[in-house]
Amino acid sequence: MIRTQISFDEILYERAREMAHEKGISLAELCRKALLNILGEKKTDLPWMRYAGMFSSDDPRSSENIDEVVYGREEP
Repeated sequence: MIRTQISFDEILYERAREMAHEKGISLAELCRKALLNILGEKKTDLPWMRYAGMFSSDDPRSSENIDEVVYGREEP
């Protein structure tokens, strides 16, 4: 991530902050999503990569048992 600083007028800042709160995301994430909406997703050679990181198993060790996470079973 690249960190940057932007300025808002007070009304826009409050509206954005309220929307982020309603969605349960940070103001920074709201700004990223808004920019992606305007700019569109960057094309990738691997279409499935757009889904990477979209879901969470809430299991911090999920990468150790990926077959169970993906397929619902352990690999034989």
